[in-house]
Amino acid sequence: MYAIMECFTTFTGEDFNPLLPDADKIKIEDIAHSLSLMCRANGHFHSFYSVAQHSVNCANEAEARGLSGRVQLACLLHDASEAYMSDITRLVKKQLPAYIEAEENLQNIIYGKFLDAPLTDAEHGFVKQIDDDMLVCEFDALMIKKVFHRVVDMKSKPNFEFVNFSDVEAEFICKYKKAVALL
Repeated sequence: MYAIMECFTTFTGEDFNPLLPDADKIKIEDIAHSLSLMCRANGHFHSFYSVAQHSVNCANEAEARGLSGRVQLACLLHDASEAYMSDITRLVKKQLPAYIEAEENLQNIIYGKFLDAPLTDAEHGFVKQIDDDMLVCEFDALMIKKVFHRVVDMKSKPNFEFVNFSDVEAEFICKYKKAVALL
């Protein structure tokens, strides 16, 4: 009989349990690598567009809006829990309260590790607004039909073209270092 696995092994070799997360085992390299290989929209865009590229676009938008280094970093990391728990579409996720609780717990640990303090309500609001605005732009650019019927005023020029996995992973790490330098 096989033992039930209590953890999985990350890209950098950490044994990790997302339901009992250890902040010391959370690595930016694991986050960047995993998210660079994960497709947004459950893979329903007309071309591959990774969660890492989305996150970089969000961080760039925060920078273009003149927001703090903390908000830029929070935008880069806002989907970091997905590197450890995968992604579930919003429609399904809202039906899974235990998943939402575990994801929020892990995301808060990630923010605590990299931002040294929880997001304020205002910072959280900026991150959510940018994430929602980017979603509209992504769906406008990458879906076969119009999904949202609102116009978004973006300050940056998001890149929705395919970016090689290793290149977006490196861009994610570079953006991380740049945002950390602003803290």
